[in-house]
Amino acid sequence: MLTKSAAKAFFLGGTALCSIAFVLLTMDTLAQMPKRSNQDQMSESVVRGHTIWNKNNCMGCHTLMGEGAYYAPELTKVMERRSHAWIAEFLKDPERMFPGRRKMVKYAMFDPAEVGAEVAAGNVADVVAFFTWVGKIDLNGFPSDPDMGGVATPAAVNVSLNPAIKEASSHFTSICMSCHSVGMQGGVVGPALDGVADRFDADYLRKWVSNPKLVKPDSIMPPFSASPEELEEILAFLATLTEKE
Repeated sequence: MLTKSAAKAFFLGGTALCSIAFVLLTMDTLAQMPKRSNQDQMSESVVRGHTIWNKNNCMGCHTLMGEGAYYAPELTKVMERRSHAWIAEFLKDPERMFPGRRKMVKYAMFDPAEVGAEVAAGNVADVVAFFTWVGKIDLNGFPSDPDMGGVATPAAVNVSLNPAIKEASSHFTSICMSCHSVGMQGGVVGPALDGVADRFDADYLRKWVSNPKLVKPDSIMPPFSASPEELEEILAFLATLTEKE
């Protein structure tokens, strides 16, 4: 049994050690904070994106860094799943991208018809900048990657493309592959497009990509809203997707 003086010494010594440990841990946290919080990359665009996030109460549906509601998807690493172009299209009209499925509000600030193309594009760019900045914060592995195994690309599918066409297919890879796949890489909402050039001619693909509902009224695929040049780029890319040797 400890004497009164020994108990006092034990208490004071333990308190001193814990206080020193607390101070050292606090100093270490403050030293690591700038790098781990990515604060040196906090641009004016990031701040404006954060303002949009707060002003529209996005956390009422979404979570960010684990904080918020769980009604809508977690968005901490959204820029690893979606491209700038995809997010721009989605924010203009969320339900158009997923007809009958999305319940997200269509905000006027992202609609060129409501606020003008320049303002809408600027708002989208600010939101993207904010998400990009958040995605680079060191959160000790949060959120974790899905516990899913990878899939191999089948050798039978010929996706060896002309480099110029690969470069021109950026709209396809940033928008279309969110729903469709090529070589087992991409989304699973729509059908895989391997060999699509063998099954359909150019005129049919043009009609389908331009406005799917004119070809199939019950299609859930949204109409293509990009420029004629981007449409031609996608059609040129689809023409290369053949399984023929």
